[in-house]
Amino acid sequence: MAELVPWRPLRDLKREMDRLWNEFFGRENLPEVFETEWVPALDVSETKDAVIVRADVPGIDPEELEITISENTLTIRGEKKQEREEKGENFYRIERSYGSFVRTIPLPAEVDPDKVEATYKNGVLKIILPKKAEAKGKQIPVKVEK
Repeated sequence: MAELVPWRPLRDLKREMDRLWNEFFGRENLPEVFETEWVPALDVSETKDAVIVRADVPGIDPEELEITISENTLTIRGEKKQEREEKGENFYRIERSYGSFVRTIPLPAEVDPDKVEATYKNGVLKIILPKKAEAKGKQIPVKVEK
């Protein structure tokens, strides 16, 4: 009896697609359509006295970060520059993103722009935005009448 050979067209198609994919991405320069837009992740928190923003900006020169406040909105601008020295390299995976970014964050309370402080440590930008006196609120004690 003749032996049956399974026909697996999908497996063959997958192999061919993988080969084409690897061949295409093995080139040194990828087309711009495959570049991703990079924006730093950030956390916004609030205490009774301030709004605190922390942004992950590793690889960015802190001198080139621009921080502005306008109408109770914080804007952070910067650029993560690509530094490649891949002479003769063929990339198999490119996951790091580069480029300029702008993050605009509406603030949850009115802040005093003259007292804002920004620090950079270990790739994290920390911005402390002290609240205006009116925004802090005032607790009113309740008097009990007898």
